[in-house]
Amino acid sequence: QVQLVESGGGLVQAGGSLRLSCAASGSIFSPNTMGWYRQAPGKQREMVATSASGGSTHYAGSVKGRFTISRDGARNTVHLQMNSLEPEDTAVYYCNARRTGAPSYNYWGQGTQVTVSS
Repeated sequence: QVQLVESGGGLVQAGGSLRLSCAASGSIFSPNTMGWYRQAPGKQREMVATSASGGSTHYAGSVKGRFTISRDGARNTVHLQMNSLEPEDTAVYYCNARRTGAPSYNYWGQGTQVTVSS
């Protein structure tokens, strides 16, 4: 049972910044893709940002230019730098790690609350 451990969530005022981090609990096979998803009350979970092992990144249009995703050399740790936060960014943020090669897996973190006050 692999656990994705998240940190960095909290309460900030509009215009502020937060940095989320997520790391696998043990020595897992390197994920092909790691990313961040979020779910606001009453809304569907949406992709925020993903990072593939080859270095390509993908961002939701609503966060592009404000958020930056990055991975460490081991590719089992992922960060999300969130700048210029808006109240609309308030949500539970979930870390995801996915691998398609053997052994394949798709793991989710427990979620961390991000609240942006206005």
